[in-house]
Amino acid sequence: MFIDGLQYCNWSNKIFEDWRSANLTAVHVTISYHEQFRETVSNFEKWNVYFENFSNLIMPAYTISDIEYAKANKKTAVIFGFQNPSPIEDDIGLIKILYRLGGRFMQLTYNNQSLLASGCYEEKDNGLSRMGKEVIEEMNRVGLIIDMSHSGEKSTIEAIEHSKLPITISHANPSFWHNAKRNKSNEILKLLASKGGILGLSLYPHHLKNNSNCTLDSFCKMIIDLIELIGIDHIGFGSDLCQDQPDSVVEWMRVGRWTKKIDYGEGSASNSGFPKMPSWFKGNKDWKNILNKLQELGLKQEEIDKIKGLNWFNFLKKTKGFR
Repeated sequence: MFIDGLQYCNWSNKIFEDWRSANLTAVHVTISYHEQFRETVSNFEKWNVYFENFSNLIMPAYTISDIEYAKANKKTAVIFGFQNPSPIEDDIGLIKILYRLGGRFMQLTYNNQSLLASGCYEEKDNGLSRMGKEVIEEMNRVGLIIDMSHSGEKSTIEAIEHSKLPITISHANPSFWHNAKRNKSNEILKLLASKGGILGLSLYPHHLKNNSNCTLDSFCKMIIDLIELIGIDHIGFGSDLCQDQPDSVVEWMRVGRWTKKIDYGEGSASNSGFPKMPSWFKGNKDWKNILNKLQELGLKQEEIDKIKGLNWFNFLKKTKGFR
């Protein structure tokens, strides 16, 4: 079982073949950033064409059985998620509709304040709004998984505590290793684990120690330290891989429609596009570098298997939406 908790690549036959070369069982795919409901429906339409054209490589996953079927038939299961609550607009009733369309994850915020909670780039974290609490309850009811990857500290803690089901931080790293705005504190990580949640470790350079110059050794030693902090059963991968995307796409991710200016996020004006990936992880064909290094550092195969995908699989089995 091999599962990546988040990707937003430039989808193509090449990417799908790379998935198969890496033996990826399932990938959580971002189908919406700032798109509202009707635009998100159009993105589902595009993916239906991918499933028709590349049926030998990929298939949609709505249940645990779909993931198991994909594994048995050497395909990669695609799980859909939204990196912002934009698709529900201001209508809580759209949560069930989006679930029925195939959505299984939704972040309560991207980097900014939303109607639901505060993003990690806001100066003040106001925590969950009244609507945010109602949305969490409705997501729990229908089976949409709560994701707090881009949310602020207070909002993330309140979401973990308010949800009756385990939540995820699908793509981020511990701040004890690299104190980026998007990375998470020990308090959050311990609380997440205590409630049965899972952290997907990010390979996006802004979230790595020394950014693009992060070493494989440093990344893997961080995983071992994280195991000591929260236990091995709550750790997976959420690469945040944007393989083959043009630099113009990162502007949409950061800016959407909320400003007329350019938002550089954790980059800078001199580095406004996608950051250079570390030499040991440039794309989906490089997963073996991480897995081999973890083995070299002393993790047992059964421990590596948990981080590689079994933890994600067990998390999804616990969630209402994949039954």
